[in-house]
Amino acid sequence: MEVVHISAECYPVAKAGGLGDVVGALPKYQNKAGITSKVVMPMYRTPFLYTSDWVVDYKAKAYMGGWEFEYTIIKEVNNKLGFDLYLVDIAGLLDRQKIYGYADDAERFTAFQIAVVHWMSHWNHRPTAVHCHDYHAGLIPFMMQHCYDYHHLRSVPTVLTIHNAQYQGWMPWAQSVLIPKWDLSKKGLLDWGNSINPLAAAIKCAYKITTVSPSYMQELMHHANGLETLIASEKNKCVGILNGIDHEVWNPATDTYLTAHFDVDTVTAGKQKNKEKICEQFGLDATKPLFVFIGRLVGEKAADVLPAALHTAVGAYGAYASYMILGSGDPAVEAGLTNLAYTNKNIKVSLGYNESLSHQLYAAADFLLMPSRVEPCGLNQLYAMRYGTVPMVRSTGGLQDTVVDMGDAGGYGIRFTHANETDIVHAVGRAIEVFENKTHLLWMRERMMQVNHSWEQTVQSYTNVYKSL
Repeated sequence: MEVVHISAECYPVAKAGGLGDVVGALPKYQNKAGITSKVVMPMYRTPFLYTSDWVVDYKAKAYMGGWEFEYTIIKEVNNKLGFDLYLVDIAGLLDRQKIYGYADDAERFTAFQIAVVHWMSHWNHRPTAVHCHDYHAGLIPFMMQHCYDYHHLRSVPTVLTIHNAQYQGWMPWAQSVLIPKWDLSKKGLLDWGNSINPLAAAIKCAYKITTVSPSYMQELMHHANGLETLIASEKNKCVGILNGIDHEVWNPATDTYLTAHFDVDTVTAGKQKNKEKICEQFGLDATKPLFVFIGRLVGEKAADVLPAALHTAVGAYGAYASYMILGSGDPAVEAGLTNLAYTNKNIKVSLGYNESLSHQLYAAADFLLMPSRVEPCGLNQLYAMRYGTVPMVRSTGGLQDTVVDMGDAGGYGIRFTHANETDIVHAVGRAIEVFENKTHLLWMRERMMQVNHSWEQTVQSYTNVYKSL
């Protein structure tokens, strides 16, 4: 069985969020399970590119509208990630440092997809399945089936995984000329809301659709940024598969980013040493409970509620706790948090993306706050549990699939209902009570650290999907 993953992200090559973590781990564990799994992604100018060895695998020319472009496929030669990794280079479009955020993103990812399909059309064999991740690869199932030059790929099954349905890659119909010559009678497969919608096209054309948690699959029937009726109509080919985490990367016993290593038997002492290091670095009190937020400072994560919620929490519980925020996003949220930290010594903010600091915070923190409005799966709560950090999550998507509230039988986390100031502050109060009961806190830590969220148990679910094709 051979599966080709097409994605805009893959950790550690280039990552903006959970998509990168998934594509960086799932293929590795599929290969361990006997599936030949490959990843194809754009050749951004990231540090990984310059610190790895590459060989040119293929060079050719293709058309996007009236523009003939040359693309190059390079392959990483040392199998550093545990799977074959291919990068697609297109001068002027993909040769940039950032993944997203350019005015011509529609052209960038369309050209990337054209190059991938053009390249696969020249293979002397056919893969078992082409696995497309989010809208950046959403046009590929359509092109494989309905572009005249690629008709011989029509029999290759395609799978779409929706990591986040909020982003759909909308394109005006004027850009339909960018897609290689296609059967105009199939226009309806591209259209949604009078525009070209790559995610909607993939939902219509892919053989199977997966989401990154069972609860998110159900939520999309009601909250999918305009795609609700489409997903409901295609529900018979949809399945929710909970993401895993890479236990080799996220392991407090071996994590090279940590000051002190620990496991379930040494969690109290190990976490305290890491906490002391972080508190010394940022000027916090290591004797207080440490609450952290790690992620994008955007509305989806309910980051806009954080300034008011933390202000109220400090007012309600005084200086009894410390708070650390790591992330970047909405300038207004960044400013609100920065101003709050300026006036309160118990709140610290580090703006930006910092992989090493995130690992250190998971190891040091007592509690991780995730008040997300939308969380298809969520990986941060899984990382936190792996490091003995109690997750405080809103009951949505994968958060409610993975975190059992401490008030329920066997519960090891804290869940709340609404992404608002009141629920967050109440959750902080519950957490402080737990922190004061060291025996219960230790039991929760030991319990959560032994929950298995590794990729091994998830791979079989994907294997079943491929076999069903």
